[in-house]
Amino acid sequence: MAPTDSPPPVLTRPTLLARRNVAQSELFAIESLDLRFANGAERTFERLKGKGRGAVMLVAMPDPDHVLLIREYAAGFDEYTLTLPKGLVDPGEDIITAANRELMEECGYGANRIEPLVELSLAPNYMNHRIQVMLASDLYEKRLEGDEPEPLIVETYAIDDISGLLARDDFHEGRAIAALFIAREKLRSEQTSGSWW
Repeated sequence: MAPTDSPPPVLTRPTLLARRNVAQSELFAIESLDLRFANGAERTFERLKGKGRGAVMLVAMPDPDHVLLIREYAAGFDEYTLTLPKGLVDPGEDIITAANRELMEECGYGANRIEPLVELSLAPNYMNHRIQVMLASDLYEKRLEGDEPEPLIVETYAIDDISGLLARDDFHEGRAIAALFIAREKLRSEQTSGSWW
């Protein structure tokens, strides 16, 4: 079937009939939503609701060819995984400040240059969490104490070898994979035009 240029259909957001907190933790609330859709169908959805401060994830590059990864304990899998540095935006912080702080806490580096790449969501049918992916370069050594229960292991990896990372058992976080592909494409485009590094 050939693509068409017709506009997408106009959808009407469901009517909220009731909202209840089902459970609450220090980080999240589980909400139950009773909804009525435009066609009359009624359903109950549950969602994990964060505190709404936002979060940042960093593609931090110590040089034009490499990216910093961290190895940390992932409670959801009960194992150590390799991923990108990330964390919540603290009250009163903008995303650039939060990104630089997280980089210092988790990797022992600050960045003279930080720019937004993309905003990503995770399982939008079940949670309202979004994360701002930032590209950090022109790094310098600086460590801040973070809230991690143990020191994180920092590894350097070639950004052009994402396929090598995907072949590993310990690298599988969807947001980190997407962030690396997006950063790599941006860098390739800017290297071609001569506007990066």
